[in-house]
Amino acid sequence: MIIYLHGFRSSPHSTKAQLLAQAMGERGLENDWACPQLPASPAQAVALVHGLIEKAQEGGQQADRTLTLIGSSLGGYYAACLAARWNCRAVLLNPVVYGARDLATQVGTHTQYHSDQPFVFLPGYVQELAEMAEDRPTHPENYFLLVTTGDEVLNWRETAQWYAGCPSRIVSGSDHGISDFSHWLPEVLEFALRPPITQL
Repeated sequence: MIIYLHGFRSSPHSTKAQLLAQAMGERGLENDWACPQLPASPAQAVALVHGLIEKAQEGGQQADRTLTLIGSSLGGYYAACLAARWNCRAVLLNPVVYGARDLATQVGTHTQYHSDQPFVFLPGYVQELAEMAEDRPTHPENYFLLVTTGDEVLNWRETAQWYAGCPSRIVSGSDHGISDFSHWLPEVLEFALRPPITQL
């Protein structure tokens, strides 16, 4: 199962989410795909995904499939935190590394990129990000990092250093939203859908 976690101010209507959903459908895997609208509260967002994972396990979807979380930007921060707790795979697309530090500047009222509906990012949400922070990956083989040197929002070198030792793709140029994501989608799905290693 793949669960996609969108970034700050984004939604399931983002280009990357739509491309992934289409690719999963073409493979007949639409029932193994989830892309929830995440609440503004980081704690509530993570709790929502915990619930989705638990529901998938109860439905037996973990019996012969690998759970992979794909997260973009702030969603990448969530994906890394959740992957550490669930010991599952994570694909991180220009992820936030220092959640509390980087999102502290976003306290206030915003609108989504794909909607005029306003939402408020509260000061308490910064503390929620701080409380869920994880250390560097202890199982680097579970993570695939896609980072672009043209990221205008985050420091790609800082991100690459944090995830040093993980399978990665450093893209020259592009941008924070990875506007050329369709080019890298096959590589992302190859990692995300790789069968689990059977222990003998």
